Amino acid sequence: MNKKIKSLKRVGAGTADSFFRRSAARAQKLDRGEKLLPEMRLTFEDPADLLRLLTAQRVRVLDAVRRNPAPVSELAAILKRDRTAVRRDVRILTTFGLVNTHEETNPGHGRRKIVGPLASKCELVTTI
Repeated sequence: MNKKIKSLKRVGAGTADSFFRRSAARAQKLDRGEKLLPEMRLTFEDPADLLRLLTAQRVRVLDAVRRNPAPVSELAAILKRDRTAVRRDVRILTTFGLVNTHEETNPGHGRRKIVGPLASKCELVTTI
């Protein structure tokens, strides 16, 4: 049984101070017994680094796998992009924990690697 857990992935720019403020606020909620939504956060101190990671094409890949997990070849066809470029973007997004891959049986053709989202929702947040 494959139960999908609602989770949130936040990607943005921030400082160490904002990290400690968020952590303290979450700790206070836990102390009060409040339930927290599973959350993953990827923070860049320099917004330019965030923009280098999340190019327009990589955001399209994120959106496509959120809608329908698929192999790289299908993603390339859906996005009308070269398969090598999509594979490179998937590798980078996987490295930063924004997507994941898993293998599944491809009837009559062995196995195939499926690219899927790591969270049910992804927010981009930045303060400049």
